[in-house]
Amino acid sequence: MKRISRIAVLMTFACAALASFSNFAQAQKIDLGFGVSGLVAPSADSASGGHAPASLSGGTYPGFSGDVLFWHNVGIGGEVFWRATQADNYGDLNEGLNFRPVFFDFDAVYSPKLATHTYLDLDGGVGAISNRFYCDGCGNGYNTNYTSDKHFMVDFGGGIKFYVKGGFFVRPEARLYYATNNNLFSSGRFARAGATIGYSFGNK
Repeated sequence: MKRISRIAVLMTFACAALASFSNFAQAQKIDLGFGVSGLVAPSADSASGGHAPASLSGGTYPGFSGDVLFWHNVGIGGEVFWRATQADNYGDLNEGLNFRPVFFDFDAVYSPKLATHTYLDLDGGVGAISNRFYCDGCGNGYNTNYTSDKHFMVDFGGGIKFYVKGGFFVRPEARLYYATNNNLFSSGRFARAGATIGYSFGNK
């Protein structure tokens, strides 16, 4: 969890630094948010082509996101989400072996205005998923108790951002992901759906 927090803090500072110090960007708006989502993936029974019969579905996923819009509603952003609790018994294949997916991505963002206090958010980019498996003897023996299976990932999705008061917004959202060679689970495809609350700094 400490590593996740460090990633979230670094993302926040990266967005703020780009907006504050880049003469090229001339940032107009910064969005920072915290969200809660659910994850849906193909079932364990649908596994084929060398994929293990274990599904990524289920669980609650909190996460942080942020973006900087700097040119005609176009900008860059990023997110990090993780499963709040460890999933029990990896796919019923190994009793006592718990796991927790963590994923992050960096995206291009397009956010045009739809109506008063309402904006569309479209995102697409690249990142990675880290499937963490917890067990006795896992990790490096010092500060981790898990081993990690990491894969390159692409994503695309969006949401509708409603400003409820001042710079505060609520954003229902959905995102599609594909992780390459995610063979320890039924598929490299999965989807996230949920909502984010946040605040916008700058012009709206």
